[in-house]
Amino acid sequence: MSQHQILSTEPKPFVKWAGGKRQLIQTIDRHIPVQFGTYFEPFLGGGAVLLHLLGKNPEMKCRVSDLNSDLVLSYVTIRDRVEELITSLQTHAKNYHKNPDSYYYGVRESEPKSQIEKVSRLLFLNRTCFNGLYRVNSKGKFNVPLGRYSNPNIVNEENLLSVSRVLQSKKIQIICRDFAAVLSDAKKGDFVYFDPPYQPVSKTASFTSYTNKDFTYEDLANLVDVSEKLSDKDCKVLHSNSNSKEVRDLFSKEWKIVEVAANRSINSDSTKRTGQKELLIKNY
Repeated sequence: MSQHQILSTEPKPFVKWAGGKRQLIQTIDRHIPVQFGTYFEPFLGGGAVLLHLLGKNPEMKCRVSDLNSDLVLSYVTIRDRVEELITSLQTHAKNYHKNPDSYYYGVRESEPKSQIEKVSRLLFLNRTCFNGLYRVNSKGKFNVPLGRYSNPNIVNEENLLSVSRVLQSKKIQIICRDFAAVLSDAKKGDFVYFDPPYQPVSKTASFTSYTNKDFTYEDLANLVDVSEKLSDKDCKVLHSNSNSKEVRDLFSKEWKIVEVAANRSINSDSTKRTGQKELLIKNY
């Protein structure tokens, strides 16, 4: 594949992550400020919004972070060592196609120590597990069963090269840290996008366990507090969250709340997947 072909593909998320924003990207795009200084995204996840913005403006200054160290390691590895990662994924793909079941569960049980193998395992499991969703149990173990895919795209070389290329900008920092750290870095005119694990809309919908520390109501209240302080510093702040009373009630009248249609595929019951609304909340 020529360099030119690679350059022509817009980078897309390389993992499917709980609450991923790929389906909503056009809607969110309409609410991105026209001008801003540095872009901050403290719950990076699959990075749909970051990659979309970089696809349009590769020179954008960014400081993005996540508390999931395995995920941050994946971004750094794709940026710095993508060729080695692709080779490792090609090996996984070859072995998987020989015997999907036993190979999948063998990899799921494994605990590789090297950077390449750790990231390769995460991407392999993400591509082949049920519903393609990364999720760990209370002991921090990945526990999702094998998915039934006839031909999963395990390597996805073109996209990995595209993501690697766009992340190599000297203007991007990728860090593993808590969301509150953004307060000391963001300055007037900067833009902060918060996409935290969503507050459950109902008692049964509490899907926040893609790291083994749940994001609680207290965490959300703290996040709103951080947002108010960012607002006082004249930062532009945008939130995504569920259409729940808790979320609406925590934000003061100064914030604009926009309802958007969301088609979430996270509910295992497909009849409950459609017609959901979620919120975009902003101070500009």
